[in-house]
Amino acid sequence: MQATLVEQAFDLLIFGMGTVFVFLTLLVFAVNLMSRFVQTFFPEPVIEEAPVVKRKTASDAVDPTTLAVIQAAIRQHRDKQSRG
Repeated sequence: MQATLVEQAFDLLIFGMGTVFVFLTLLVFAVNLMSRFVQTFFPEPVIEEAPVVKRKTASDAVDPTTLAVIQAAIRQHRDKQSRG
């Protein structure tokens, strides 16, 4: 008995998708195996974290001298803008 065109297409579909499924399954197992191998024989070095430096808050971020200089610069800029 001869296979019809639809039966041949179905056979190719099953064979092709089965091949892809088997290949991808083997690929997943191989990648997991290599990952375990690398983690076992070449572990990542433990990096100690640097101590956290506490930053200044907004209230004490600028000392009074710097604040006075900034205010003088702003005042001078505004005076220059109003004249010219």
